[in-house]
Amino acid sequence: MFTGIVQDVGRLVSRENRRGDQRMGFAFEHLESAGLRIGDSICVQGCCLTVVELQSGGFLADVSRETLRLTTLRKLQLGARVNLEPALKAGDPLGGHLVTGHVDGLAQVVEIYDEARSSVVDLALADEDLVRYVARKGSIAVDGVSLTVNMVHSTIFRVNLIPHTREVTTLGELERDDFVNIEVDLMARYAERLLESRQTEDA
Repeated sequence: MFTGIVQDVGRLVSRENRRGDQRMGFAFEHLESAGLRIGDSICVQGCCLTVVELQSGGFLADVSRETLRLTTLRKLQLGARVNLEPALKAGDPLGGHLVTGHVDGLAQVVEIYDEARSSVVDLALADEDLVRYVARKGSIAVDGVSLTVNMVHSTIFRVNLIPHTREVTTLGELERDDFVNIEVDLMARYAERLLESRQTEDA
């Protein structure tokens, strides 16, 4: 489990094809190497990956064919910057919202512009079925970053990037037509499931 509060921006430094899957290597600057163990989960650009090997200032992770198919990881070029967040530990502050690292789909940047010191970003969901989980003033994870939804219209939703978010995550590099990984609010999915159960019981 994660919070959507990015703790470092790393880089993709290696990728190796392994019978359809890939083993990717990531370097970081600010994470504590001593705190990482083989088998630990780490959120990379919104995707929960498992550390399979530790290196000096970095780690390796296996990326399944399914993850490659559903996320932007398949298009990362060597040297690409990625948002990193280690798994939440007991007692850690929950600064963002509950994030699983299980990407629900992609969204494309359709508009981006400055407003005062912030940036406003409009994104179009690639999967229309996800729209029902996105609510104004609700939470959403964009490339692993916890953000608040400011507007929803059809398949398009709007978020605001304050200067701090632009500086400490990869979102400050977004351009029009870029794709990002999206994870909808976990609470919205649970609420839907509870409603479905009640409707089944009442039928």
